Amino acid sequence: MRSGLEAMLESEPGYEAVGVAADGISAMRAVAERQPDIIMMDLTMPRPDGIDAIAQIKRQHPLIKIVALTFHKEDEYIRAALEAGADAYVLKDDSRTELFSALASVVRGEKYLSPRIVDTVVAGYLSGGEVTASEPTWKTLTNREQEVIKLIAEGKRTKEIATQLSIRPRTVEKHRTNLMRKLDLHNVSEVTVYAIRNGFVTD
Repeated sequence: MRSGLEAMLESEPGYEAVGVAADGISAMRAVAERQPDIIMMDLTMPRPDGIDAIAQIKRQHPLIKIVALTFHKEDEYIRAALEAGADAYVLKDDSRTELFSALASVVRGEKYLSPRIVDTVVAGYLSGGEVTASEPTWKTLTNREQEVIKLIAEGKRTKEIATQLSIRPRTVEKHRTNLMRKLDLHNVSEVTVYAIRNGFVTD
């Protein structure tokens, strides 16, 4: 994905990819060293996640424009990214045209939202910022699944969770699979972000 984006940017007149990073720490280090005009940030990358990286970069480099690039269409991710300081929110399966429209908009000092999330943003605004009924929600989780998601977000491994909850590792894996399906999450990084954003862990 990173290589494809880099090649696409390099093929467009007026753009140059000055750095690529695989995680939040590398991204923040690259920003400090190379001072780019625009950053394209994945929200679910590791160490720290993209939302935290956006917030830290914006605090240190407020003039740099940041485009959040993600598969997530849920209100909670959109809201968190924009509150962290993202100037644009683009979906990974948006067209090339949409991506360059976002880049052009932030260069002009404007905000940009993928047309495919506008309805979600408007619905969230009209409901006073509450999660819409169609959005995956932690309220669908059982008490045990809530315990498991909390421990996953705290960095506990399967065997550690099993020991702490006095259940078998296979049962932990089953709970993890179920909660990820219910919340439409696809990896541990996304589970951790979700747990933090929804108050399962406070630190």
